[in-house]
Amino acid sequence: MTLSHAHAKPQRPARVVVLGASGFIGRHLVQACARARIPAIGLSSRDLDLADGAAAGGLAERLRAQDVLVFLAALTPDKGRDSGTLMRNLAMGHAVCEATHRVALAQLVYTSSDAVYPFTTALISEETAAAPIDLYGAMHRSRELMLAIEAKAPLAVLRLPALYGAGDTHNSYGPNRFLRQAIDDGRIELFGAGEETRDHLYVDDAVDLILKVVARGSTGLLNLATGRSETFRAVAEIIAANLRRPVAIVPSPRHNPVTHRHFDTTNLMLAFPGVRFKSLAEGLAATFADIRVAARG
Repeated sequence: MTLSHAHAKPQRPARVVVLGASGFIGRHLVQACARARIPAIGLSSRDLDLADGAAAGGLAERLRAQDVLVFLAALTPDKGRDSGTLMRNLAMGHAVCEATHRVALAQLVYTSSDAVYPFTTALISEETAAAPIDLYGAMHRSRELMLAIEAKAPLAVLRLPALYGAGDTHNSYGPNRFLRQAIDDGRIELFGAGEETRDHLYVDDAVDLILKVVARGSTGLLNLATGRSETFRAVAEIIAANLRRPVAIVPSPRHNPVTHRHFDTTNLMLAFPGVRFKSLAEGLAATFADIRVAARG
């Protein structure tokens, strides 16, 4: 099932509630809502522990009828890759499902991950069968199914590749880690020669698409990807060029097979004609600009 729109033209939601508001995407989404004058509140684990057994009631108390609930909250792999982390993430999904039984939402938007897909030489589309190979991917696929089966709200599932941009809270291999290494150490360490290809999505582009989905009251499944995959070596070279001082790009012995991931974005372009993504060079330049502004402030 691909994405379909409830509204022929964009409409302003009554209110957006962001779960995971202190995270990377969450902070950018709350800021984007403020710029667009969309009523929004952000909830983080400091406000409500979604993994707690009583979380469903606490969440329902904070929701209003006709809210749009954007479910970003998750324990990412840097917080743990074990079964305990998996179970806490699933408990969050259960709490959200239960809360939707108590408050009539206008829409539920779940940000999933391309980790639900296997590594394949074929183009990935929404028709590609989900076949996660680790617990993080299995978690996202399980939460997708939980929400589809148990949640009482119009549901949009958005599968995202790894994001990059200023203020990232993770240190995953790719643009965000490379930025830190280049700035702090003057070197970028690659796995092998960095020959793997991935689709790298700038965080503001992801947030813009999430708000488009909200404005159209969309339901169904959509991959949010640029359709352009680049090697990690190319990412490192662009970062080095932006830093304005020498940066060593250092390969390392390879311990894992080379894998690639490429997306077919036909359905995305049909859902949102004319959408444009920043190129990797544009997005990384914007990231550096944001970092420099933050450093001055």
